[in-house]
Amino acid sequence: MQAPQPTTEKPELLAPAGDWDCVHAAIENGADAIYFGLDCGFNARFRAKNFGLDDLPELTKTLRTRGVRGYVTMNTLTFPSEMPRLAEVIEQIARAGVDAVLVQDFGVARLTRAICPELEIHASTQMSLTSGETIEVARELGLARVVLARELSVGEIRKIRAATDVPLEAFIHGALCVAYSGQCLTSESLGGRSANRGHCAQACRLPYELICDGEDRDLGDVKYLLSPQDLAGYAAIPDMIEAGVSSLKIEGRLKTAEYVANITGHYRRAIDQAVRDGRVDMGTTERQEMELSFSRGFSPGWLEGNDHKRLVPGLQSAKQGIVAGEVIETKRNRLRIRLRCDVALGDGVAIEVDGDADETFADPRFEGGRVYDLEVAGTPAERAASDQEVWIGFGRGEIDWTRIQVGATVFKNDDPKLNRRLRKTFKRTSAEHQRTVDFDVDAQAGKPLRLTGTVAGTAIRVTLESSESLAVARTHPAQADMLREKLQRLGKTEFTLGRVDCRIQDEPMVPASVLNRLRRDVMQRLTERVQSVPDRSIDRKAGAALLRPIDRSAEPTGDDSGASPCLIVLCRTMEQLTAAIDSGVTRLYADFHDIRRYRDAVALGRRAGVTLGLATIRMQKPGERGLLKAIVKHRPDLILARNLAALRFAREASVPAVADFSLNVTNHRSAQWLIEQSAQRITASYDLNRDQLMDLVDTVPASWLEIVVHQHVPMFHMEHCVFCSVLSPGTDKTNCGRPCDRHVVQLRDRVGAEHTLQADIACRNTLYNATAQSGAEIVAALLARGLSGFRVELLEEDARQTAEIITPYRQLLRGEISGTQVWQKLNANNQVGVTRGTLEPKRNPLAIL
Repeated sequence: MQAPQPTTEKPELLAPAGDWDCVHAAIENGADAIYFGLDCGFNARFRAKNFGLDDLPELTKTLRTRGVRGYVTMNTLTFPSEMPRLAEVIEQIARAGVDAVLVQDFGVARLTRAICPELEIHASTQMSLTSGETIEVARELGLARVVLARELSVGEIRKIRAATDVPLEAFIHGALCVAYSGQCLTSESLGGRSANRGHCAQACRLPYELICDGEDRDLGDVKYLLSPQDLAGYAAIPDMIEAGVSSLKIEGRLKTAEYVANITGHYRRAIDQAVRDGRVDMGTTERQEMELSFSRGFSPGWLEGNDHKRLVPGLQSAKQGIVAGEVIETKRNRLRIRLRCDVALGDGVAIEVDGDADETFADPRFEGGRVYDLEVAGTPAERAASDQEVWIGFGRGEIDWTRIQVGATVFKNDDPKLNRRLRKTFKRTSAEHQRTVDFDVDAQAGKPLRLTGTVAGTAIRVTLESSESLAVARTHPAQADMLREKLQRLGKTEFTLGRVDCRIQDEPMVPASVLNRLRRDVMQRLTERVQSVPDRSIDRKAGAALLRPIDRSAEPTGDDSGASPCLIVLCRTMEQLTAAIDSGVTRLYADFHDIRRYRDAVALGRRAGVTLGLATIRMQKPGERGLLKAIVKHRPDLILARNLAALRFAREASVPAVADFSLNVTNHRSAQWLIEQSAQRITASYDLNRDQLMDLVDTVPASWLEIVVHQHVPMFHMEHCVFCSVLSPGTDKTNCGRPCDRHVVQLRDRVGAEHTLQADIACRNTLYNATAQSGAEIVAALLARGLSGFRVELLEEDARQTAEIITPYRQLLRGEISGTQVWQKLNANNQVGVTRGTLEPKRNPLAIL
């Protein structure tokens, strides 16, 4: 890639804020905008401190005064029964003057748009918009910005920018989720804690063992197979600007104010340099400072494309700080190392030791403490520099020295002096980052003094005149330097003086008292204007209309399953497809990882006279439209659309489509929007338990919904490829040799469950729950409400197992057995067992979490 040319287009720097200290840390270190959550729910960081609704007036006033935009995260899925309360929250957000809301749920976006059209809507990264085609569909929701998936490279972002004019926001620093945001069902599946509801349990940070072709594969110290290093994308900033990214986002609403100050300050300087010079120079000291605030190890993430080994080395999963050296010798509560970074008294140090990973949360065991004494060349010292050999001493009893081995890695993980310096940036009494005010002075003898103040970069302007006309000066007529000197006395305010243009005529005398009073009055008016809440319309009636259930007697959507109960079976092999047809199933989906086999599947379906749909990939990235063309080429009866681009493509190709679970429908207005996009039916989200599912069912026509009642929940859906990372010498799909075609792989978790890992045609991995779940016991209640579409999803079953699963479900829909009997039959036939799973109304987290 050629070096980008310097540009004057400066992207917004967007920082996280979990509390007031974080707000001030972001502002004083140069953030252009912050994003934050509310403690009333509806945000994807439930564990963050968050802000109360009563905080909004003061918070938005603070932000407007400082020229910083504020975005509220409402990026969770919402149930119909919650929407009346959500409508009230949206109204308060709009009235408080919040600049934008971040939204995952299509229905929430529609509700926000109806209540306050002037309030900006930003599509959260959890909306899973990964291509220009998906964005162009979603823009119909009234989106003002799209937060892109973290799995996109700069080159792919550039292609998206060329395909849409919707402003783009991209992550530039912070923790990376191994699964696509909005597509991770792990916490929900394993413990009833939905990541899409803000309750992520971070199962990706736990250790896993690899089983390859039925045998354990020894990977040595590589245990954290799903835990990516943190994103540090500073080097890519010039390319991101050139690619057309409008906002660069720092992750970290659960982080400290010191972290926010540290990372925001470094990226403020990096962006300014990129705009000025077309490059970013980040030295070792700056990088180490960022790592000390929080780091699992830095990488460019996906910005440079896929490098699966670099992204997930698999050696650790928690904060490690920076490498200080390796143990050379230990003696009397001290260890000797050659430093690879500066160390001082009071610094935090951790020493990596051998131990059982499951004794701690998602991390190898460490011994550590504070540097109690420091010796360089036999002399006590307060600090030591990199490359010096030193003895580091600890407090008595602080370290279990029997566990420390020569050669162990030593990390510096805390620097009190750095933290004190960072705190000073946001605990000071005067503002560091100030807004610029430009003045225009009109001083003419015989006329009132006129002063115009303008907040730079805005249309906020105030003009005032003195009450008396200016006299002709006898000795010292007004001069521009004198006027500027008086005007710059803005005190400890949030403003600083910028340009001063003076128009002086006829040698006027400008008394200091007159100019000072006029300056104070202009600044007071400017401040009031700056702090004023934008004038917005609130349409409660329009919002209330969206809260009402949709008429359940509405006309069917064109689905040909009819009103009688219909069993739909999703097959992942030709063997399963044949067995399902032999079992009497007349409606099927083929979800093959090798879509070249779709031709055979469609031919089989036609010979058997059944309705056959073909499933699309779950995420669509730039350049993958050809996969949709390949599906349509086989002329299926319908398409199981797993992203918005597939839904639009099916409509354009005049092929019926069913919207799958990955479109995350949990309320009636998101369902309605997808029906308006020509979906014949909607697959209910896997984030719904029994009560929440009934909440959805009772608000939409029965013909709209398809319910998955048997499946192995697809927990992690990842751009990261475990096959490539640990079973290949390659780094990505161009050189990996496709071990996924030759090996059957499971990942064993800490409680011994062996979860199946598979790769799709786009080389994305999905980890499926080892245990199938059954919702058979709620089928009777769904039938009573008029539902007719019930799906069974197979995974690795052979022909016999396929028939054993299908038969009891067919009996259930014919009324021959109960849901409990189905569950009993399935467990009798299945050595692994079948759970009632996520459809249960109350669940307890499993030990893995």
